[in-house]
Amino acid sequence: MMIIQPLFLCPFFFFFFYFPIYSSLADAADSISGNQTLSGDQTIVSSGENFVLGFFHPGNSSRYYIGIWYKKVEKPTIVWVANRETPVLDKNSSHLRILDGNLVLLNEAGSQVWSTSLSSTSNTSTSSSSVVAVLLDNGNLVLRRRDDVGSKSNSSFLWESFNNIADTWLPGGKLAYDKTRNKSQLLISWKNSQDPAPGLYSLELDPVQRQYIIRWNRSEEYWSSGPWNGQIFSGVPEMRLNYIYDFSYINDTEESYFTYSLYNPSIISRFVMDISGQIRQTSWTNSDWNLFWSQPRQQCEVYSYCGAFGSCNQNMPFCKCLPGFRPNSPNDWDLNDFSGGCAREMALDCNYANGSSSSKDKFLMRSYVSHPVIGQQSLPVADSAECQLSCLNNCSCTAYAYDGNGNGNACFVWHGELINLQQYNEGDSNGKTIYLRLSASSPEFAAAGKDDHKGLMIGSILGAVVAILVVAAILMAVFWRRTRKPTIGSLKGAEGSLLAFGYKDLQNVTKNFSDKLGGGGFGSVFKGTLPDSTIIAVKKLESISQGEKQFRTEVSTIGTIQHVNLVRLRGFCSEGNNKLLVYDYMENGSLDSHLFNSSNESCSNSKKKVLGWKSRYNIALGVARGLVYLHDKCRDCIIHCDIKPENILLDAELCPKVADFGLAKLVGRDFSRVLTTMRGTRGYLAPEWISGVAITAKADVYSYGMMVFELVSGRRNSEGSEDGRMKFFPSQAARVMRDGGDVVGLVDRRMTENMEMEMEIAEEEVGKMLRVACWCIQDDESSRPSMSQVVQILEGLVGVNVPPIPRALQVFIQSADEEEEEEEAETKNKEHPIVFFTDSSNSTSSS
Repeated sequence: MMIIQPLFLCPFFFFFFYFPIYSSLADAADSISGNQTLSGDQTIVSSGENFVLGFFHPGNSSRYYIGIWYKKVEKPTIVWVANRETPVLDKNSSHLRILDGNLVLLNEAGSQVWSTSLSSTSNTSTSSSSVVAVLLDNGNLVLRRRDDVGSKSNSSFLWESFNNIADTWLPGGKLAYDKTRNKSQLLISWKNSQDPAPGLYSLELDPVQRQYIIRWNRSEEYWSSGPWNGQIFSGVPEMRLNYIYDFSYINDTEESYFTYSLYNPSIISRFVMDISGQIRQTSWTNSDWNLFWSQPRQQCEVYSYCGAFGSCNQNMPFCKCLPGFRPNSPNDWDLNDFSGGCAREMALDCNYANGSSSSKDKFLMRSYVSHPVIGQQSLPVADSAECQLSCLNNCSCTAYAYDGNGNGNACFVWHGELINLQQYNEGDSNGKTIYLRLSASSPEFAAAGKDDHKGLMIGSILGAVVAILVVAAILMAVFWRRTRKPTIGSLKGAEGSLLAFGYKDLQNVTKNFSDKLGGGGFGSVFKGTLPDSTIIAVKKLESISQGEKQFRTEVSTIGTIQHVNLVRLRGFCSEGNNKLLVYDYMENGSLDSHLFNSSNESCSNSKKKVLGWKSRYNIALGVARGLVYLHDKCRDCIIHCDIKPENILLDAELCPKVADFGLAKLVGRDFSRVLTTMRGTRGYLAPEWISGVAITAKADVYSYGMMVFELVSGRRNSEGSEDGRMKFFPSQAARVMRDGGDVVGLVDRRMTENMEMEMEIAEEEVGKMLRVACWCIQDDESSRPSMSQVVQILEGLVGVNVPPIPRALQVFIQSADEEEEEEEAETKNKEHPIVFFTDSSNSTSSS
């Protein structure tokens, strides 16, 4: 993540280089009155010592600015700048003072470079002695009359920095739309980390839709928050998990605006329009700023982030110049300011456009890129050659693209700068081809020519060598087939790196499927050993009705999916109705064998070491990362549909691997009938399975939440107690969270009974996992977080508040509350029994 402050090798050096060693004004620590000036290393400090105002110079810059920064934050962080566009060169001879009823900054020559610019009509008193500037403890610099200094009313402010924000929106401030002037208040990014001048990215309020939008260059809109529904912005669902910020919307006759406050006033937080073009909400924790959320989520979603003729990709570094171009300003690029874009290394010839029969311009093909929208023109042409010629005929044409695949012959040409170009990974379906116009003398073409010539020579030599090797390989294969022992008879390469096994071969390596590892709704799993002693896991699929070609296609897709938290598919078998999958063997088996003790478990399972808390937390995080890959990173979203401890495997290092992904697609959408009859799976099914609505990735989120509850407790969510009553752990956990009880008491008792393991348990992490689990099992799938949000929460990047109790749990909790009330009543009766006394003179009873 890009940080707005400049980075140095030594934080200690950075602090004193970025900020002066300051001394506060002697007479009034938090204010500047008419007879005072602020210059050099002098500062004023807010009454609660939260904020400081003074001169600063960012990074290596020799220019000085008046700014406000945090006093209690170790990492220097500017929240407001007065003279963003007019720096001063000498802080010692420059002065901030009250002049003619305004707060003004005079540079070393005595010229006014910044002012609060109050007119005589808004400031009835122009006497410098009657006005004072005060730095409030919320970071707001205000100008008020001396007689009103004791007043807490905002109406007494003649001017305030909260109405003239820079790039940071502080709690208590507002981002408004002024109805009287028909003008939006803008939150504008710095130009770069060493220049606070207004950058290209700005955030503003759309009063009609009650939403915020981000614009590039004050014009092009590339992100919106979605309308405000009274609680959250529709396009920012992570606000549902918010436990830090309280947003509110105000709409009156003069203005409409949002403001926010902190549930915990001791938290230090800020909202920034970053130089990256993203808005970021961060909170200070220990020694760094922690990200709560940011939008847009992907850097390349920021419009024209890499400037003209620059391409953006999601891998660092984000920006690169197109071939034949170089950064316009390398110094700005070093400061992560790519807005200047790139310039040609060699000028175009344009002879063809000027009537010459030949051209010294050529076109370089770029694959898997986006087509820029600005500057694009569609032309009716007969073929690709005519499309290219159309571009050559116009000197302003910088690129062309031709699509003759089925939808008519489409020729697109671009004039002028190529803006908002994105480079996709190879194979990405969003990627297209574009032909970039360069000088024929460009090194890119010379290199290509040399490579072609060299490639021809190398190809000829390699062709001869390969031919010899092929002949030798055939002879060796014939000899080997005649002399080898009968083992894997039909093992052969298939799609990608997968191997196609024969059914009899898998029968042999699994000893006729005798060593069963487990089973589930998709089939049973058996242990096997290949001739090279590699141990494998073989899954016999059930209810498969697909044909050979379709099955191989689907399996090939699954085989291309590789992630550290997904079980790797090694091969498959497809012979008639026999459909099997071959996986890597996981030494530590499935998660359920480590969590649950039952009389049906094998002796080896019952002796497995109890998982420690760190292992459990890492398993929850690893499974979440695996599901993020399936939901968001694959070409098509893959919904697992059967997340449970039995389908989470652990390798030798206890790294979790999600198994059986993609099988829902192999079995087909009818498999819900199989799932509901499967032992243990019924408790993981999201409500939408029963209602019959379309299943989305949020069904996996629900199952994940139910699994996390079991990961914490070390027992099945539903189980009978000694008194014969059924206990449901999620309701117990939700009740404890509702009442602010001891969440550590919910952790697997095998850990709490072990002193060493108990010391490892982190109460904060337990609460975080339980809150995540409860959010995941919300009745309405739109209220559940995405798996990427779950990862951010578990990684500590995003906070999470106590969720509402799902309707499915409320019945259990109400019953538990009633039982508790009955038990309390019985206990009270035992402590204070009703006693009847008989009086000889009166037969009435009293208690």
